[in-house]
Amino acid sequence: MAREELTRLTGNGNGTCGGEDCPNVYRTASGSLVVQGSVSEAFTPPSGEALVEIPEEVLREAVHVLGW
Repeated sequence: MAREELTRLTGNGNGTCGGEDCPNVYRTASGSLVVQGSVSEAFTPPSGEALVEIPEEVLREAVHVLGW
């Protein structure tokens, strides 16, 4: 899946980060969420999964955009 196929919910330039290399939350066409963030080594996830860390304000921004 290409980034262009996702709807970006955060990091639209209103905060401290507007580039593509920052923590962000995206929505797929099917409605699921994709999270971009720093790799976390908090624990080893199951095969095929990964852990990322994002700042709380990024998640709050995504929740606000989604109207939850």
